[in-house]
Amino acid sequence: MKNISVLIICLAITLFIASCGNQEAGKNLDANVAAIANVDTIKYTPAMVDNKRDPSCGMPVSAGIGDTVHYKGKVLGFCSKECKDDFLKDPEKGITAADLKK
Repeated sequence: MKNISVLIICLAITLFIASCGNQEAGKNLDANVAAIANVDTIKYTPAMVDNKRDPSCGMPVSAGIGDTVHYKGKVLGFCSKECKDDFLKDPEKGITAADLKK
């Protein structure tokens, strides 16, 4: 009877120690999955475009780029498809608001 009690206590301690290590592994896995998911959602970065501001609404491209267009040898970033479509109606009017990089 004494041997069974010792065996059960040893088994309980082993399970406890093993389960403590799994909690940390789960946290690291969640952080890695979140990092991968974030990379997959980013299409464009400010370094990929030639403007500092959305030519249609004036929002800084550093806040996020939803779409781009090639215009006169430049790649312009826009916060949304709607802003890009608005720019394409009259590009000459909007190009001055783009705040092009030098």
